[in-house]
Amino acid sequence: MTLDLESDPRAAARAAWARSATGEPALDLERASTDAGFRSYWRGRTAQGPLASRSVIVMDSPPDKEDVRPWLRIRALLEAGGVRVPQVLSEDVEHGFLLLEDLGGDTYLHVIDADNADALFDGAVTQLLTLQAIAPPAELPAYDEAMLSRELKLFDEWFLGRHLGVTLDCGDLENLERVYRQLIEAALAQPQVLVHRDFMPRNLMPADDGPAVLDFQDAVRGPIAYDALSLFKDAFLSWPQDRVDVWLDRYHARAIAAGLPVPTLARFRRDADWIGVQRHLKVMGIFARLNYRDGKPKYLDDTPRFLAYLDGVVPKYPELAPLGELLDRHVRPSFG
Repeated sequence: MTLDLESDPRAAARAAWARSATGEPALDLERASTDAGFRSYWRGRTAQGPLASRSVIVMDSPPDKEDVRPWLRIRALLEAGGVRVPQVLSEDVEHGFLLLEDLGGDTYLHVIDADNADALFDGAVTQLLTLQAIAPPAELPAYDEAMLSRELKLFDEWFLGRHLGVTLDCGDLENLERVYRQLIEAALAQPQVLVHRDFMPRNLMPADDGPAVLDFQDAVRGPIAYDALSLFKDAFLSWPQDRVDVWLDRYHARAIAAGLPVPTLARFRRDADWIGVQRHLKVMGIFARLNYRDGKPKYLDDTPRFLAYLDGVVPKYPELAPLGELLDRHVRPSFG
């Protein structure tokens, strides 16, 4: 997909910067991908200049919508800690343009299947353990009570309220708040490490020395089970629970060997379940918001996956029964 530069000032600025950064005056850019935020990615191949005969990626992050500096800061932190991240070839922070190495068109999400999942996840866990061993800088935000609560409220506001048109009565609100309080307390009680917050196949790129980790700009200090759970209970791909259990156990064993502060296996399993409930509710709210606020309806197609995830966990814990009852009355009917 190419754009008419005369009718799109941002596209014209992007092309002009990319041509200058690569030394390729005839460089053409085609859309490589987008993400759920405001960034977009564009691919071009150079014929001359210092990067001759090389495919490159331009990240376009409009400064008024998505500041590129957090991405650069976290990238530098991860690279210094040994995590495989995209190489930056040139940058223009003021205008929101980065020139990156081209890691190809396929993420883990495109290439993973039942046969290669063990090997690919083993590589992903290697990167995750490296990431979690990095000491979170003092200025890094904490996945604290306020942030956890804000995320859970996305489920109330956007999924229940906006998408389903549900108005909760006082009893429902009290029950849901009690469940939220328990989820938050469980998250805060976990050992705290550097957390990517979206460590899943879509944000991992196959690479000889990787996988390369993407979309890390929202990293925080938070619960150790969060990223492992996100990896195996993906937003866009589901696996049989018995395989998820094996992968979580394998992660736990490797985390112990790496000296990370994981609790006992039984406690880790519970921690993963509970932080998973928090994440699943949050993502359902985010996907509804992407539809109604940002005009990106495709994400809502994956919401049944999260109800299935919740169905696999909520009945195991009596403390979460009020959430199960609310899902039965207000959410399940909408899925037919």
